[in-house]
Amino acid sequence: MYLIPPMDDDPPAEFVEVVAAHEGVLRPEALRLTGGDPAGHEIYQESLIDLAGHWRRLRLWGRLTHADAPGLYLRKRLVKRTKAWRDDQVYEVEVRVLHPPERQLVRVGGPAASIAFHKAAVIDSTARAELLTLADAAVAWCHAWRRAQRNRVARLVIGGLLLVACMVQSMSWLATSGS
Repeated sequence: MYLIPPMDDDPPAEFVEVVAAHEGVLRPEALRLTGGDPAGHEIYQESLIDLAGHWRRLRLWGRLTHADAPGLYLRKRLVKRTKAWRDDQVYEVEVRVLHPPERQLVRVGGPAASIAFHKAAVIDSTARAELLTLADAAVAWCHAWRRAQRNRVARLVIGGLLLVACMVQSMSWLATSGS
């Protein structure tokens, strides 16, 4: 029995939806903040890991305040991680404005294919997050789960050590007070 239940093994659908909702803005923002450096992708992924680690609390806070608490947290973490990355750089970081690439539509030929795509856009069960979004969410959730497991083990070890220290202290106190 847990006071606070552990994280699920797989990311919940709401988490994937939040990642999908903010991915289009925050991934390019991470690259912009790093000046196009490939570290921007890592900073974005680390921000998602932070979000996954605090997911239950942020989701509850968002429901209570009727605000986008996960989105606000994700933006703050992105800025903080970028600032930490800049501070760690040996040389000064040059930031330049990057223009996002233009999206190109791919046309699929054949009448059967176009009918299938029109149906897929209407049917709810076929509307899914993109594969990259799902992969980002799953990787972030997995890393956050591992971090939560390490923290749980650390709390158990520290709690055990404190319990042993208290027992030794109380035994020595009882030994000195009894004589």
